[in-house]
Amino acid sequence: MNLYHLRYFVTLAHWEHYTKAAAELSITQPSLSHAIASLEQELGVNLFEKEGRNIVLTKYGRMFLEDVEKSMEILDSGIKTLKSAGAGEGIIDLGFLRTLGTDLVPELIKGYKKEYSDRNIEFNLNTGVTEDLLSGLKNKKYDMVICSKLPKEPGIDFIPIAQQRLVLAVPSDHPLAIRKTITLSETLEYPQIIFSKRSGLRSVIDELFDAAGGYPEVIYEIKEDQVVAGFVSKGFGIAVVPDMPILDTIDVKKVEITSPNWQRIFYLAFLKGKYISPAAQTFKNYVIEHSLL
Repeated sequence: MNLYHLRYFVTLAHWEHYTKAAAELSITQPSLSHAIASLEQELGVNLFEKEGRNIVLTKYGRMFLEDVEKSMEILDSGIKTLKSAGAGEGIIDLGFLRTLGTDLVPELIKGYKKEYSDRNIEFNLNTGVTEDLLSGLKNKKYDMVICSKLPKEPGIDFIPIAQQRLVLAVPSDHPLAIRKTITLSETLEYPQIIFSKRSGLRSVIDELFDAAGGYPEVIYEIKEDQVVAGFVSKGFGIAVVPDMPILDTIDVKKVEITSPNWQRIFYLAFLKGKYISPAAQTFKNYVIEHSLL
């Protein structure tokens, strides 16, 4: 079925006059008549019938017009969306670690939209743990994600853009709450809350404990940074966590870890060699240019 024929049909249905419809379409009247005849032959029903000197839609023509107009509306909307995307506008699908949603990501989006204020750009925002974010990236759910780096991901580029130190979070009434600094080996005797294996931090923290010469008793394994902090505040145990803003708003004490010392790196991750929209490309470039590292 010819798309042009459908557009001709809609125009003729509105005018109910071959000469006027042909003039609007900038085609000859015989060409319009041939297109409608071909469409009717393909459908097996008459779409128009004569009424005096004019033509009118048949019952089947009215039914078909309603469906065609809906389809054309959807098609035109899709074309408009893609043309906007090609012009550097549209929607950017971004995934990121939830802990970055209070500072880093809002600041990046605010700065980007200010710099490109002349463009109509919106964001679809989703949070998750690194493993889920990278899975969504590979499944084309996201244009890019901001997360930790995982090994054995040859199809993904990781660009470091920000860092965050690790601290020891303890309940305010814990024996270690009076400390300002601590070595990780000094924490081994206390029960701890550890990030789950699906978190990008788990392998890092495991390596730190190896360097500290032991591993603590694990009370819970939790994948979300804020949830770990929440359990610490309720006295379930202590935890090695990123120095994130939520720690300043709940009932915990932050203790600086002096040894082994480590900074958590956040990465902008995207698929190697895969097409992304111009809007997503400009955001990717903006994030890299405004890296905090």
